[in-house]
Amino acid sequence: AAFRQLLKISGIGARTALAVLSGMSVTELAQAVTLQDAGRLTKVPGIGKKTAERLLLELRDRLPKAMPGGAVKVDDGDTASDAASDIMNALLALGYNEREALSAMKALPPEVSVADGIRAALKLLSKSS
Repeated sequence: AAFRQLLKISGIGARTALAVLSGMSVTELAQAVTLQDAGRLTKVPGIGKKTAERLLLELRDRLPKAMPGGAVKVDDGDTASDAASDIMNALLALGYNEREALSAMKALPPEVSVADGIRAALKLLSKSS
């Protein structure tokens, strides 16, 4: 859900969204947005002051609605399939073909979070090339 919300922001692509979610947890992102703390976001590689401020402004209204409680919970089948779909879409957006993305997805645990799943899939894909 957080990855999707980040992609909706003008000027934020899959790589930047992935960088944000790799640099901080979804809970930390939600806290930074709630506190309007641009300093936390600028610590993420590739995020400057202007981008951080735009993220805070755009996510202020969107993020709490997308994630009740400020965190993505993978506890039922629908949410797990959403996480798998998000991971797959992220890999495709990063330039991997469907076959590569599917092979990486098969190696992931079924209850993995989106951010952890993307990280693990990228590690697997980097080893295979």
